[in-house]
Amino acid sequence: MNAATETILLVEDNEDDVFIFRRAYRQAGLLYPLQVAGDGQEALDYLQGMGRFADRTQYPVPFLMLLDLKLPFKHGLEVLQTVRHRPELAGLCVVVLTSSAEQRDLARARELGAHAYLVKPPSPAVLVDAIESVRQRLEGTPPGAARAIQGNLLAGGSNPPV
Repeated sequence: MNAATETILLVEDNEDDVFIFRRAYRQAGLLYPLQVAGDGQEALDYLQGMGRFADRTQYPVPFLMLLDLKLPFKHGLEVLQTVRHRPELAGLCVVVLTSSAEQRDLARARELGAHAYLVKPPSPAVLVDAIESVRQRLEGTPPGAARAIQGNLLAGGSNPPV
């Protein structure tokens, strides 16, 4: 990966959740540039380089999108579906990061190609594990080399990639 592809896009409309995420991100010692989109349509505009996001030096295509589901303008699952139908975004890893522990949301996210499904708020350790697991997958690390993602998913179990 090069510097232009090390950006993470957080799609989150709740400012309190963005604050909590940034704090966990810092505590985890993550150094990847972080961009934030406040709603589903803004996320799609960012990913497609439209409008104010046209400057790819300032707004590079991310290697990872952390996607909330309950978003204004376009629901997170609509965003994920759109991403999966765009050939230029085929390689984008998507981790659903949501307060929804509903089985139907998990099943739909899996069906649409999400790489993982994490229930908020993630601990710093869960963030590191999720992001490093995605990086290893993208860099071709052999299967099984990535650490398991641990956290609180659906009834307090682990957060395995979906």
